[in-house]
Amino acid sequence: MNFSNELEKLADLHQRGVLSDEEFARAKARLLNGEPAPQAQAAHAQSPGAAAINTLHRSRDDRWIGGVCGGIARITGLASWVWRLAFTLGTLCAGGGVLVYLLLWLFLPEE
Repeated sequence: MNFSNELEKLADLHQRGVLSDEEFARAKARLLNGEPAPQAQAAHAQSPGAAAINTLHRSRDDRWIGGVCGGIARITGLASWVWRLAFTLGTLCAGGGVLVYLLLWLFLPEE
C-alpha cells in the first residue's frame, strides 16, 4: 500500500475515535519515517471482547441524553433505538436500566 492510503486509514481511525491523539501521532511518525510496524502478534494480543470494550465511547452525534446508547450501537452494529428500548425495558422491569445507564454515562469517555 502507498503512503496516502495508509495516512487516510490512520486519519479515519483517529476520526472515529479508535486511535487517540498520541497513538495517531506515533503511527503517523512511524509511517513517515519508514519504521516497520509493530509485530502483528502484539496487535492481536487482546481478545476481541476486550478490544470492543476499549473502543466503547459515548456518542456525540447519536444521543438523546448522554450518548451511551449511540456508543453501544456503534460497537455492536445494532440500531441505537434497540439499546434505548432495552434500557427502558430494564428500567420498567427491575429498575436496573437506569442504574446501568447512569454508570455507563459516568465511566465511558466521550468520543
